[in-house]
Amino acid sequence: MNIKKIYLEFSRLSEYLQSVSLLLARLVVAYGFYQPAMMKWSDIGSVAEWFGSIGIPFPTLNAYMAATTEITGVVLLTFGFLTRLISIPLIVIMIVAIVTVHLPNGFEAGNNGFEIPLYYMLFLIIFIAHGAGRFSLDRIIFGEKS
Repeated sequence: MNIKKIYLEFSRLSEYLQSVSLLLARLVVAYGFYQPAMMKWSDIGSVAEWFGSIGIPFPTLNAYMAATTEITGVVLLTFGFLTRLISIPLIVIMIVAIVTVHLPNGFEAGNNGFEIPLYYMLFLIIFIAHGAGRFSLDRIIFGEKS
């Protein structure tokens, strides 16, 4: 067997991991949004005050919008429902987080850099491109091309 045939067979077999990897990625990203969402909801006034201090316009409105989007994202990503749609506002939240908080600290996560929000954003782009996978409500409700 030549290398091309071996590689093509490996590629074919690897496709069986796609839905499992999308499920695991969705669960990890959902978990990553859970704590920030709960923190925001536990003291939304302080979050609004902080948003105002870093120059975010309409800080109270944006605090509620961010907290609502994050907790909605946790639920929808966990169940794989409307995965492609919820990924868009979550990407916006990551862009705002990178620009307002993380960018001045460089790349490394250990220095509160933009590494982790960038990874979340990349996963969310993958969800837009590939959907939620076989193990999702999207597949059950919307069918094969969800």
